[in-house]
Amino acid sequence: MPIYEFYCPDCHTIFNFLSLRVNTTKRPDCPKCSRPGLERRASVFTISKGLAAPDDEGMPDLDESKMEQAMQLMAREADSLDEDDPRQAARLMKKLFDSTGLEMGPSMEEAMRRMEAGEDPEQIEADLGDALESEDFFAAAKKVSRGQGRPPARDETIYDL
Repeated sequence: MPIYEFYCPDCHTIFNFLSLRVNTTKRPDCPKCSRPGLERRASVFTISKGLAAPDDEGMPDLDESKMEQAMQLMAREADSLDEDDPRQAARLMKKLFDSTGLEMGPSMEEAMRRMEAGEDPEQIEADLGDALESEDFFAAAKKVSRGQGRPPARDETIYDL
């Protein structure tokens, strides 16, 4: 029996709903404020065998639907990508950043400028590798959530869908 997560922007809270069957269309009302048609959220799940759960601290409150759409767009466009053309790769990366609301840091911007000019990506990585690795793309998220930058609360109650 699946448990679905839904987000209420009014309460800035994620709620869990249990369904007796797979249900990809129903959108429940908020159990707290009664807002109709909550937003479905992509649930994170893990199967751990003695491992700690992943740490989400420090991650911005990104819009998962935008992220999912961006990943689908990238997957479609990557199929027709000419691996020998750094300009195409740069355009694809820019689309990813634009569609997710993340900002490129100065090193990534320089790398994209150089790739758009047709420079060899391996040379760019050799020149900028350490700087690129140290940039935190999530710290500069453009999108500020309706919760003023804080992650949504989680109601651990399991409601019926």
